[in-house]
Amino acid sequence: MNTINETNFEFPGQKSIYKGKVREVYNINNDLLVMIATDRLSAFDVILPKQIPFKGQILNQIATKMMNDTSDIVPNWLIANPDENVAVGHLCDPFKLEMVIRGYLSGHAAREYKAGKRTLCGVEMVDNLKENDKFPTPIITPSTKADNGDHDEDISRDAILANGIVSEEDYLVLEDYTRKLFKRGSEIAAKRGLILVDTKYEFGKTKEGKIVLIDEIHTPDSSRYFYADSYQERQDNNEAQKQLSKEFVRQWLIENGFQGKEGQTIPEMSDEKIIEISNRYIELFEQITGEQFVKAQTENVLDRIEKNVLDFLS
Repeated sequence: MNTINETNFEFPGQKSIYKGKVREVYNINNDLLVMIATDRLSAFDVILPKQIPFKGQILNQIATKMMNDTSDIVPNWLIANPDENVAVGHLCDPFKLEMVIRGYLSGHAAREYKAGKRTLCGVEMVDNLKENDKFPTPIITPSTKADNGDHDEDISRDAILANGIVSEEDYLVLEDYTRKLFKRGSEIAAKRGLILVDTKYEFGKTKEGKIVLIDEIHTPDSSRYFYADSYQERQDNNEAQKQLSKEFVRQWLIENGFQGKEGQTIPEMSDEKIIEISNRYIELFEQITGEQFVKAQTENVLDRIEKNVLDFLS
């Protein structure tokens, strides 16, 4: 199958292109952003060598649906989706932060907790929790938004304000929007038999100074989900939770001796493993949206994307 590793388009009015770990963003006339979701897979802030079929389409379509389903409580950047892998929105100046919110002791938080830490990003975590237990109240644990593939770093609210990364006035808005989005996301997940465990949101400011939600929301790359029906039984029996997220990729990498640390080698990913990962992404799409996933045509996929974007811009 043809996957999207990178794009190098020249659109009318194009001013610049920014290539992130997964998405590539084209600035059009300093007015619009054309965001293309590739099929690249990153873990531990490292882009893995092989792409995952349909991953970009899945991320783009989930994010689009979730933005539409939350636009009544938090404004967002989105204008249109001219292609299965493309979102077009307002040009924004992004905050250099990822607003991470956690409802459960999982993933990075669980690893820190297991290491004996009881404070994460300046937020206290209560004692006597076991992995995947629910926090009494969801906690916000921001991280810096790294450029050029560097590692994102945990940061406290106090450090954010002290270093002038975000003004206090704006940060209060980011916290408020983060909690509102997590509450709505949890409600949407519950209707589909899922638990939204943790997630991250990114925000930016429009040219008019309005704070809006940007990038992805409630996708398997930015979020972790558990199946609700088996959650409590698995916790009671000290069993691993069945989850829909990118965590299963991280776990596979850890088992094969890779956590993105210096000197470690990325393990070879077989074709079977790639298809397994693709199928897990499709499973999450169908579970969280309640819709059947329709695979886009991948023959001449770059030509397809270019034509659809050009048609929209014209």
